[in-house]
Amino acid sequence: MGIAITGTGSFLPPLKVENASFEGHTFLNSDGSAIDAPNNIIIQKFKSITGIGERRYAKNDVNTSDLGYFASLKAIEDAGIDRETLDYIIFAHNFGDITYGRKQGDTLPSLATRVKHRLGIKNPKCVAYDMLFGCPGWIEGVIQANAFIKSGIAKKCLVIGAETLSRVVDDYDRDSMIYSDGAGATIIESSENKGEILAHSSATYANGEAYFLFFGDSYKKESEEDRLFIKMYGRKIYEFAITHVPQAMKDCLEESGRDISEVKKIFIHQANEKMDEAIVERFYKLYGIEMPKDIMPMNIEKLGNSSVATIPTLFDMVKHGKLNIHNISSGDLVIFASVGAGMNINAIVYQV
Repeated sequence: MGIAITGTGSFLPPLKVENASFEGHTFLNSDGSAIDAPNNIIIQKFKSITGIGERRYAKNDVNTSDLGYFASLKAIEDAGIDRETLDYIIFAHNFGDITYGRKQGDTLPSLATRVKHRLGIKNPKCVAYDMLFGCPGWIEGVIQANAFIKSGIAKKCLVIGAETLSRVVDDYDRDSMIYSDGAGATIIESSENKGEILAHSSATYANGEAYFLFFGDSYKKESEEDRLFIKMYGRKIYEFAITHVPQAMKDCLEESGRDISEVKKIFIHQANEKMDEAIVERFYKLYGIEMPKDIMPMNIEKLGNSSVATIPTLFDMVKHGKLNIHNISSGDLVIFASVGAGMNINAIVYQV
């Protein structure tokens, strides 16, 4: 009897925002000075580094909790379970519901509670809470669900990752082109033949790394708007990720007792195409081998970086044959891995 992902669902907002949409923006350096390059060159360079050509934004009347609810409906249907049998709802996000046009995030009540309410679950013993763990939040939620089920205090858990990052970006910051909106959800439960979580690992690096991602002022220094935006030290994050994530993945795989040759797919947080490729290449170099072709599914080109939503969305797309050449079958060994604000790292080795 293993603990498995028995159902998946994702929701992609309908509004597609292509890179060309940013050609009219005024991009500034962090000190407020103008970037010495035309926007078409800025955008071309951005595309070559991140791989992002377009992203999805939520409609103005839709919030993060709504996206999570829509994805949850699909996951519950995919698993074929009665929603009243859920013991936990764990909702991973970073900024709560940010109503369009407002400055303040809303987490009262929790987003998990809002989803439970919309699902109409009457069982008071279905516990709903939020997970704040940066981009690795969905993986951490799955790790907690696994622990609850192993301990016997739960049988079925719903783990959601959703975000509307389009509402916390600074229009004057070229990094604003990275972020997007979306949601993915999964049902975690005991199962005899639907998969098994074999190993997991997590870590928080906060001795100098804690503020690599942070909330900061607009790059437009004369702005009178009293509002903070998502900011990051991109180079520091890149160096941190390629240094620490490959080893964390290797440690997790070794704990699982499985061999590197058995890994069929690696589902890595869709943060930046070049960074993700570097992480996986370095992971394989730790074993003295080259990174296999088609080992790493990617959807960042079309969906951008939706933080906690990227991995569950990506896994759902591959599971249901919606991502070109990529597919998974029962018995396949896969790795989930993520890195993000905290700085947090985690990984799961999972047999489908």
